[in-house]
Amino acid sequence: MADGAGPEVNPRCVAGNVESIMRFILILLATVGLAGCDPFSEPDSLMDEYVARTARVLDQSSSLSPPLQVPRIPRRRDRRLEMPSLEINMLDFLSLYGCELQYVVGEKNAILGKVMQPLNRLRYELRFIAAARDCLPEIENEAVAESVAEAGDSKLESLPVAVWNATWGVEEVESLVTTSRGFLPVDTSGATTTGLGTGVERLNRRLVALRDGDLTQDLDFIGNVHQQWQAEHRAGQAFNTAVLVTARLQDVAGLIDRRLENRPLCFGGEPNEQARIVRDMFFNVYVAQVQPYLADLQRARSDLILPLAELARIQQDVVPASFRFYERRVLHQGKGSIWQLLEAAISEHTEAWQTLLEQCGMRPTP
Repeated sequence: MADGAGPEVNPRCVAGNVESIMRFILILLATVGLAGCDPFSEPDSLMDEYVARTARVLDQSSSLSPPLQVPRIPRRRDRRLEMPSLEINMLDFLSLYGCELQYVVGEKNAILGKVMQPLNRLRYELRFIAAARDCLPEIENEAVAESVAEAGDSKLESLPVAVWNATWGVEEVESLVTTSRGFLPVDTSGATTTGLGTGVERLNRRLVALRDGDLTQDLDFIGNVHQQWQAEHRAGQAFNTAVLVTARLQDVAGLIDRRLENRPLCFGGEPNEQARIVRDMFFNVYVAQVQPYLADLQRARSDLILPLAELARIQQDVVPASFRFYERRVLHQGKGSIWQLLEAAISEHTEAWQTLLEQCGMRPTP
């Protein structure tokens, strides 16, 4: 080797190294590609894959039925209720000098007070009622005292309207229940849904206390609840997931029913090779992949949808007509709701699998 020259490089080694590097890159890309194509990583592909694999092991042709359309929450202008107006005579107002009620009314008549957001309007109504009650013993003029008492009673009577507007009438709830944000994510901890439900449950307790006459409730936390509603879409995702899962479980049950109608999977209750393949698919796909997702959906239903249904139920005296169909379909759990249809699909699906595997002495036990 000449002075100053570098070590000799074997061309074969270079080629071999390049080939190894390229092979590594191809393997890495293939791995990433496979990870990105995992059919169980997304809700819709998870449920579609379950139908496809069931059809395959049963020698059936598969088709996917369209999920039901989830109704949208009525528009804000159709949900909000008109607050009864209350005019206080100017002379009566001036005679309230020294009473807190004068300041409360003055704030409402200010420019900002005339465009109060629903939550601030609820706070105002509560302050008005409390100030009117505190002011009454200080009023010497009987006519003014009667006017203030009537105003306080009127505000108390219309308080449920203010409560409705500050809950189901706010803009933030539209984000919580929107159906434009897909499905519940796969493999979630459920912490977000639980946190949302905890806020709604706390809200429900305070509203029940208000309804029962305890007007001293601290409602400052409601602003944080509204912020949670604005940031998350879990209720709408749960609605979408419920109708998706319902459709796919019905698809699988239909595949099994058609197979049972055509020819048995096993004869004489003795398992065969195909039966074992079917059973393995059932455990590897339904039990290992679909069931955990179904459990996530049921948890969202219990932790969030039921508290939301209660939030509507405790305000039945003022629920606007435009909201009742929506409430019945997506919040309530009774006949005709998406949740009742889900329960029926789960039962139908379970019964179909039990019947099929029982032919082979493989009936799954709970």
